[in-house]
Amino acid sequence: MGLEWYDMIARRNGGYRGRSKFIVEGHSAEDVFEKRLIEMLPLHNTVLDAGCGHGEFTLRMSAYAQHVTGFDNSSEMIRIALSGLASSGVRNVEFVHATTKTKMPFVDEQFGLIYDRRGPTSIIEHGRVLRKGGTIIGIHGDVNKVRERLLNNRYEDIEIEEFNDAVLVFPNEHEFALFLSDTPGNPDYTSPELQKAFQAKLDESLIDGRICVQERKYIWKAVRAGE
Repeated sequence: MGLEWYDMIARRNGGYRGRSKFIVEGHSAEDVFEKRLIEMLPLHNTVLDAGCGHGEFTLRMSAYAQHVTGFDNSSEMIRIALSGLASSGVRNVEFVHATTKTKMPFVDEQFGLIYDRRGPTSIIEHGRVLRKGGTIIGIHGDVNKVRERLLNNRYEDIEIEEFNDAVLVFPNEHEFALFLSDTPGNPDYTSPELQKAFQAKLDESLIDGRICVQERKYIWKAVRAGE
């Protein structure tokens, strides 16, 4: 999945947001993550949003923080984020175009908290920008790289929780196709050329006659070790 996909999503969807309509039944990891993050934000004067996308979530979290810096590797996402910031009246947020594939444009130990809401797990490898004793927290659907990176870098007090109780329920096939198409790396399942592939996905997702997707996500947290 390359940078071009995220730039395309930004132009097509107006940011890193889905177009589909669905309801969530059960205990959602997304809700748990947001609640925990809101409790942590006031405890740190400098916060980094890793992979901020179009910045909507960053701006919402800024109400609980002293200052938040958001970065994303998609220039299209940052363009939308900057536009939203300019019209929001928020004064404690800045957005930066950056990538974890190079040296991050932040000084050592600049942040007391890093949060990674479905952003690049490679931010874990840039622990130098996190203060010793500072916290990094994230939510993702695939925890293998997260676990490996936390163990191979200077982190302690590692916590990883799995959440799989919630179910996304879609009202019809069109909304499900939109959901699949907006999932990172996926092709456009609304295309007639992919009808056969979409039908296979649909057949796999029928539960008691309803179109459902189980929300399996992981919330993880760790502390940067001291010297």
